[in-house]
Amino acid sequence: MNQTQLEEYIRQPHYRKVMGLPEEVTEEYHMLAQGEYNRNYWFIHPVTGKKMVFRINYGSQMHLSNQIEYEYKALELLKESGRTPAPVYVDGSFTYMEQGVMVMEYLPGHALDYHRELLRAADCLADIHSVNVPENHSLIDPGNPLRAILNECEEMVCTYMDSPLGDEGKKAKIRKMLDLGWKRVDSLKESSYKCCINTELNSTNFLIGDEGEYLIDWEKPLYGDPAQDLGHFLAPTTTFWKTDVILTQDQIEQFIDAYLDKVGGRFDVRGLRERVHVYIPITCLRGITWCAMAWIEYQNPEKAIFNESTFRK
Repeated sequence: MNQTQLEEYIRQPHYRKVMGLPEEVTEEYHMLAQGEYNRNYWFIHPVTGKKMVFRINYGSQMHLSNQIEYEYKALELLKESGRTPAPVYVDGSFTYMEQGVMVMEYLPGHALDYHRELLRAADCLADIHSVNVPENHSLIDPGNPLRAILNECEEMVCTYMDSPLGDEGKKAKIRKMLDLGWKRVDSLKESSYKCCINTELNSTNFLIGDEGEYLIDWEKPLYGDPAQDLGHFLAPTTTFWKTDVILTQDQIEQFIDAYLDKVGGRFDVRGLRERVHVYIPITCLRGITWCAMAWIEYQNPEKAIFNESTFRK
């Protein structure tokens, strides 16, 4: 979507009415950030004075036709945690543009610094995972989570395996690692507790500030085991993604200790530590296969969103 399409959308009477905006456009939209599947702008609401985020969705990792609405519902569910942006507006109709749109509150803070702020993320995740999920929720439940992750890995890696651009030596290494992963698929004891998990806990998805700790970017939430989130958060493929950090075993154990303390008996954590250590290597496989897929996609000059830091990593 170009700037002209954005300007056309924000003039739509439906958008302005639902958002409580004056008929004439007086607010200014500024580029905030973009990922692989979303582009975000910020603006000041001229009536309330609040800073808001205008999010445009370009695709779905989960292959959902209602991606932006799925994300909106997850944020609605998590509002009571006080740790996520409150959603304000959603449009997944594709009536006024080809992409889905969501508006949510802007939260202050900077990306998580693993060296100085690692344990602050434990506070944030413990509160999010403690939110009770009602029976009639809209979250996807993958059933066997390890099998679901490995199936996703297989699907993603096909892009690399089937491409003449892929290196044959790397193809063989990835195949060997996936085969080892499949041997672990039934090694996980089922959790007695499930909640809304983020599944993509990169350092830049956390906002750390004087007012507290928040978690943003909820494009791939699931109904699952909190240990899956911790496994993703602590995995070397995650910490190294936006930084140069790979956590030591001592740091990993200290984080789990802090998280268990912050949960404070709000839900059953029996066996959680053991499950985290099962999830970590499988999470690494997901990171490797996603990168293999993305490397091929980044060779296409017509790719809708090109993130230079992602390409370099």
